[in-house]
Amino acid sequence: MGRCESCGRAGLISREIGLCYDCLKSAAMERLLAPHRRVRRALSLPPEVPKAEDGIPCGLCSNGCLIPEGGRGYCGLRGNRAGKLEGLVGPDEALAHTYYDPLPTNCCAAWFCPPCQSAEGRSYNLAVFYFGCNFDCLFCQNAHHKYLSEGPKIALDEFVNRALRPGVRCICHFGGSPEPQFPFALRASAAALEEAKRRGRELRICWEWNGCGNPALVRRAAELSLESGGIIKFDLKAWDERLSLALSGVSNRRAYENFEMLAREYLPQAKHHLLTATTLLVPGYVDEAEVGRIAEFIAAIDRGIPYSLLIFHGDFAMADLEATPLEQALRCYRAARAAGLEMVNVGNLHLLGLFRMEQFVGLAEGLG
Repeated sequence: MGRCESCGRAGLISREIGLCYDCLKSAAMERLLAPHRRVRRALSLPPEVPKAEDGIPCGLCSNGCLIPEGGRGYCGLRGNRAGKLEGLVGPDEALAHTYYDPLPTNCCAAWFCPPCQSAEGRSYNLAVFYFGCNFDCLFCQNAHHKYLSEGPKIALDEFVNRALRPGVRCICHFGGSPEPQFPFALRASAAALEEAKRRGRELRICWEWNGCGNPALVRRAAELSLESGGIIKFDLKAWDERLSLALSGVSNRRAYENFEMLAREYLPQAKHHLLTATTLLVPGYVDEAEVGRIAEFIAAIDRGIPYSLLIFHGDFAMADLEATPLEQALRCYRAARAAGLEMVNVGNLHLLGLFRMEQFVGLAEGLG
């Protein structure tokens, strides 16, 4: 429990943010971004999205960084060196940790993903955890991606070798988020898929991202997933743009634009669930009104798109908040179903003391 610095109301209020959801809507932009500046300075990351008049444009994501001489982009991975855009890694290498995750894995699409549902024996997902992110989520569940100096490097050839090891059926790009390292992620995925086809092997290319990448690059990523039978997961963190700024430091409008773009251009061709979305139920902030608007947006595109609500646990700069209250989760689930979505799941149920979706649905429908 916390207390809002503006209205004085007690409730599920993060100490780092210091404002309740209602007061966020009228707070000055400087106030919304102040927590992010504090957190990022402590991590030696740029405190805000650079917009230098004479800066070099990056163009990989919706932040539209204009990087000044000697400065870095918001993700921290690319900088302006003597008027030239340079990255901590080039297009043939990534700052990423890779590991083999046995199938069925705990990815957000596992509840409907064909490889996870049919996995038998020694089957694996090559998980690719990218360091760096174009967002600054105060609740980040994988905040070690922010420590860029600790990120291991992997070359493209080694990536392809790891992706073609016996038993690997899919690649999942996540992090952080893959957008700031799109040049590598796209080249490496295409090379791995080409080699897999040459060997007569199945290899699915999947993405878990915030969805705010450059539209042209997002299309290229989607084409790899469409061709390989992979899945693209958008993390639709908030509907209200001011809430996105307060929680994640930047706008997430591009995520909705890219989601709709991919649905329009690629879903008619897909023979599998190409797109899915998730929303983390941040206590006191991401409530049934937020979820209802997100679900309505998805349902207006295609009611069959799978949508997952994820139970929150305190982490990073919002470690003071406890897990999503059961009542909040139930209200959000009902809102998503009321919007007309046919496939709604709730992840991290163990944080509520539940272990089967059937138990949760029974509570939501008043059966248990």
